[in-house]
Parts: sequence; structure tokens; C-alpha cells
Amino acid sequence: MNTGIDYYTHERYGVPSMYRNDQLTEEDRGTYSTLLFEREARRFVEQCLADPGRPFFLYLPFNAPHGSSALDPRIRSSVQAPAAFQAVYPPVAKETRVIRKYRYGGAATVVTPEARQRDYRAAVTCMDASIGKVLDLLDERDALANTIVIFFSDNGGSGGADNSPLRGHKGQVWEGGIRVPCLIRWPRGNVPAGRVNDAFLTALEVFPSLLAAAGTAPPPGLELDGYNWWPTLSQAQASPRTEMFWQRRDHLAARVGDWKLVRQGETVQLFNLAIDPCESSDLSSQEPEQLAAMQAAVAAWQTSMAAAPVRGPFRNH
Repeated sequence: MNTGIDYYTHERYGVPSMYRNDQLTEEDRGTYSTLLFEREARRFVEQCLADPGRPFFLYLPFNAPHGSSALDPRIRSSVQAPAAFQAVYPPVAKETRVIRKYRYGGAATVVTPEARQRDYRAAVTCMDASIGKVLDLLDERDALANTIVIFFSDNGGSGGADNSPLRGHKGQVWEGGIRVPCLIRWPRGNVPAGRVNDAFLTALEVFPSLLAAAGTAPPPGLELDGYNWWPTLSQAQASPRTEMFWQRRDHLAARVGDWKLVRQGETVQLFNLAIDPCESSDLSSQEPEQLAAMQAAVAAWQTSMAAAPVRGPFRNH
């Protein structure tokens, strides 16, 4: 519930954060969280597959490979990973180092960058193995072909991650912070295997696409921000997505077609992602008309967001 947890204590900076049925629990303390989530996912799928005609939805958000939010700097400065998965990668010369000033205090012993990168990769590899076991279970029960499987990250990597050649990382509106891989598997939905699709699509497309796959319409009067992506993925049609906007504090980005505007404080830059996905060449001075059009798109988006009804837990904020 509190995200970014220690993988073994399930605490965030000493605060227990694991719940079952909305009740705080420490019964699985000591179990590596990825394996715990795998266990519970498999248990849920087993229950659902006991009734072959029962449709089910499984949302399986691993905390891996998020940093371990522990009080100990040696843990907090990396990603916890089981030794067996660390051993998949070459050993590092030095595990820890002492720094004079840590982000939350004075001198501290922290993990070296080399060890942090190994741990990050090991955590991802462990997560991949757990996902494989859930898919194996579906395959064993002959349910995989008719199951839609979608996997993606919530943002670009940070810490031990490497987003190159994209610029930036988590928390930023550069492509390295917002562009993520998405894997989709649905054989009976005619999604081609082993194919790469670089169409302009976002996570906002997940909900309306699942509605379409289930033959279900959204409630009357509900305006969705996303689009049905199946024609783009299975029939190679053009994506209905033409623009997207991001904002975090004083950092803002807008994409319209292949053009992208990035605003950080008072600095505004313009890029053409079709020829410059690494965002290395600012074209704002060379393309004043395009810059003006992008700024107008941002203003229109901000106006529409201000007018939109606020729902759910943020209604009164």
C-alpha cells in the first residue's frame, strides 16, 4: 500500500505496508516481495481456472525494480535481489563504498554503482521468472491463448537502469522518463507474435482497449482519455492517438504527431522525434510556427483539464 517497500520486511522506512483484504498484515514478512506476489497471483489464477467459464482480471504490479525504501543506507541505495539471481551476472569488484554525505544525513556506507546495476538487473530477471511461472500456469490449463497479457512499466528507469539512447530518466519528461516498452500477447485477438509496433500509443489506451475486447461499452456520458488500440496492433491501422501531454511540477511536455515540446521552468525546447528521438537538437528557434502551434495545444489541454470533473479520491483536493 505504501509502495517502494523493503523487499523482505515489506516496510517503507520502517512503516509496515503490506495488506490483505484491506487489513495490515506481517504474516509473510521475510518473503521476497516478487515471489510473494507471484505466489498470490498463481493462487488467484488457480481459483479462477477452477471454473473454466469464469472470466477474470489480474492486476499484478510488482514493486521491482524500485529502490528498496529501507532505513539502512546499504539497502536504500540499491535494489534488493535474491542471491541466485545476482549470481546470473558477473561479480563486481566492490560491493559497497563510504560517502561523506548521504541524501538523508551525513557519512554512510552505500552500494557501489556497479553493484547497484547488477542488483537492478537481478531484480528484473527475478520478476521476469515470476511472470513466466504465472504464464506457465495459464499454458498448462490451456487458457493462455484466450488470455490478454499486457506488461509495461509506469515510467522510465532510474538508479541502476540504462535508458540510452533516450535522454533522461524517471521523474523527467524527456523520452527516457516517459517512453516505456509495452509487451502484449493475445493470440486469439490476432495480435502478431514477435512483431515490433512503434505506433504512438499510451497507457491511457489500456482501459478502452480492454472494454473493446470484452465487448463492453463505457457508461453513458463518460468521456475516456484513451483509444481502442487493437486495430493498430492487429490490423496495422494508424493509431488514433495524435497527441499526449505530461506535467510534473514545473516540468511539462507535449507531443503532437512527431513534434515534442519540453518546458522546464522558463526554458522551452522543441524536438522532432521522427528524426531525433534522443532529443538532442532543439528546433525552437528554427521552427517558430511549429513552436507556437505546440504552445497553443498545451493551452487547449490545460483548459480542457481545468474544465474536466475531478473523480475518485482527488474529488476534494
